Amino acid sequence: MERRILCLLVLLCCASVLNAQDRPQAEDPEAKWGKTIQQFEDWDRKNSYPSDAVLFVGSSSIRLWPTRESFDGFGVINRGFGGSQISEVNYFAERIVLRYAPKVIVFYAGDNDVAAGKSSNRVFDDYQKFVRLVHTKLQKTKIVFIAIKPSGRRWSLWPAMAQANKMIEDFSGTDDRLIYFDSATPLLADDGKPDAKLFLKDNLHLNADGYRIWTRLLRPIIEEAIKPDTKRQ
Repeated sequence: MERRILCLLVLLCCASVLNAQDRPQAEDPEAKWGKTIQQFEDWDRKNSYPSDAVLFVGSSSIRLWPTRESFDGFGVINRGFGGSQISEVNYFAERIVLRYAPKVIVFYAGDNDVAAGKSSNRVFDDYQKFVRLVHTKLQKTKIVFIAIKPSGRRWSLWPAMAQANKMIEDFSGTDDRLIYFDSATPLLADDGKPDAKLFLKDNLHLNADGYRIWTRLLRPIIEEAIKPDTKRQ
């Protein structure tokens, strides 16, 4: 009897170890992105950046966007780092967002979060945290959330992404400093699926045509956002 109990305990311990190994381990943001963030800081030490800027921040959809050329006439800062998730933007917010005191933040992340297995609720919670981080120190800064885009490569994840978008859209309606940009609908073809003509061969990232659509639709939103807010003066 004792031997049977001992064997059972051993099996349970082995199963626990295997399960722990199977669970994805949280990556250290410093180990993962420290060099990239350091490169941003090195650039800042050698160059000047605009005040009251329009700051683009988030994952590769921001990093690959030629924002300075696309949004000429605005003081643009791009702090996209490809593959990043919202929680990682939050982690580095002091170093790549708050230090610039931007007038408008254009934010794209959440795509990689869902792909990594995070729920739409977690995406929403992390975005709310980002908003709190910003508005605790920069009360007048407006934040434009670019909706998580549909893509052929991650089409199976679209229901969770669309749910996160909806939650953030509703949340944005509660504060006039928050703006929701529906970047998803313009990327869909007549069959309701992502239009392959707007994406690179990886079926994940936008090509030049896709970015031209985003730029055309986003420019008037930014123009409106940078106008003086007489309600808060």
